Amino acid sequence: MQRLAIIGSGDLGQLIAYHALQDGHYDTVVFFDDFREKGSRVNGCLVIGEIGNVIESYNNGEFDALLIAIGYKHFDKRKACFEQFKGTVPLGRLIHSSSYVAASCKIGEGICIMPGCVLDSNVEIGDNVFINTACCIAHDSGVKAHTFLSPRVAVAGFVVIGSCCNIGINTTIIDNIAITDHVQTGGGAVVTKSITQPGLYVGSPSRFIR
Repeated sequence: MQRLAIIGSGDLGQLIAYHALQDGHYDTVVFFDDFREKGSRVNGCLVIGEIGNVIESYNNGEFDALLIAIGYKHFDKRKACFEQFKGTVPLGRLIHSSSYVAASCKIGEGICIMPGCVLDSNVEIGDNVFINTACCIAHDSGVKAHTFLSPRVAVAGFVVIGSCCNIGINTTIIDNIAITDHVQTGGGAVVTKSITQPGLYVGSPSRFIR
């Protein structure tokens, strides 16, 4: 029996828990959450402690793998939490069975790939990345650590997306583009030039807002 622990029991944690169970990746899901009472349940999954209890709980055999469900509004916390437990607690992977991931892809630890995604040949996904429903990443592209891709993001070939980015729903990124760290794109943005400055980009073609 494989038991998954998730840090964060909010919307993101509940989504990960749903697919982890319904798609048969894990038999049991438990939560760690600093803002919910130990012993409470979220959609039937037990809260077994706070983030500070993770290592003790793992050493006590209470779970087998860990995923982090701290969202894109808290990238610093998400990154710090991952780095705190990497190498100490096994980080899980959740790749939905309806997604296609080419055998030549390189996939990091602690990643989630939701239903209906396509990762073509030689794609590289860094640690702690979340790829939402129906994203398509073409050959030889990469996504660096801790980044979020919203539903239906389309990434052409030879693209590099930096770390701690939040790529908005239906964003399109043309080929041979590099996006620096800490970039957010608005829904439907079309990125036609490399982005070297962190910030929010919207529109078609995308432009810097703030």
